Amino acid sequence: MQYEGVLTKMQTEPGSPIQYYLVFNDSFIHMNQLLGQSFEINFTGYQCLNCGKKKKIWRQGFCYDCFYSSPAVGDWIMRPELSTAHLGVADRDLEYESRVQLQPHVVYLACSSDMKVGVTRKTQVPTRWIDQGASAAIPLVEVPNRYLAGITEVALKDHYSDKINWKKMLTNEVTQFDLVAMRNSAQSLLPAETTEFFETTPEHLYILNYPVLQYPKKISSLNLSTTPNYSGMLTGIKGQYLIFEDGTVLNVRSYEGFTVRITV
Repeated sequence: MQYEGVLTKMQTEPGSPIQYYLVFNDSFIHMNQLLGQSFEINFTGYQCLNCGKKKKIWRQGFCYDCFYSSPAVGDWIMRPELSTAHLGVADRDLEYESRVQLQPHVVYLACSSDMKVGVTRKTQVPTRWIDQGASAAIPLVEVPNRYLAGITEVALKDHYSDKINWKKMLTNEVTQFDLVAMRNSAQSLLPAETTEFFETTPEHLYILNYPVLQYPKKISSLNLSTTPNYSGMLTGIKGQYLIFEDGTVLNVRSYEGFTVRITV
């Protein structure tokens, strides 16, 4: 059976294990059902996720022009502390930025490879942690806008990393922490503007279980631009990565906007 379409990040459903889906315009693949099976993926072209044109992808699924014009990829996306919608100040499009920035955001601690701190919209809990391959996560504060979440993350970066070692995450070399204890110790590190939100944020520990038959000892990343045709046996899915029996891994998120043909 063949499936064709534009890659976007896999959609997920919480469960034990988490359920993964590759969704195209007119079809979808329940990836968990392919575990233990071989399939082939062929890179066939590009389609910008913003303008829909068949133009080479620059970053994050967008062509060059869209990447530098769309409000969906402004600097405040990666650096929440740069958010300005709460001041009524636009970066690229105030209506869009207000819709995204002026809603509840969660600052959290998670175990993905080591301890990390991060920010997500409340509506993206627990999806954000699944996409990062976290084995466990706990909310630290829930604040009313992205700016407050951003300055909280900046304050905590002096004590916790905001990066993931993806190789350790995919080989399951994950350091485990007592996240409840870490959450409590982090209270004293919060900026004055967000301390009031600590006590109102539920102390809810999330444990995440991924569909992995076997973790690889060594991994190599599949680059669809240089290796447009690949086939292998799927042995696991974690974060937004497909893990194959030979240690090859494909970061689906990195190839958003690539058109592919998958043969099962």
